Amino acid sequence: MGGKPDIIRAIVLIFAVGLVVTGFTSLQASEDRPSALTSSSFAADSAYASRTR
Repeated sequence: MGGKPDIIRAIVLIFAVGLVVTGFTSLQASEDRPSALTSSSFAADSAYASRTR
């Protein structure tokens, strides 16, 4: 029974590291793509607007 708290701590640590890595990579991805994302969505919106007129 003495080993269970260590296992729980290890699982919590792995989960926390995963959250940090996921947050960091999502921040990096959002910094890399804002101009490409807005220009492509703007092009798609303008193409849709020209077809619906």
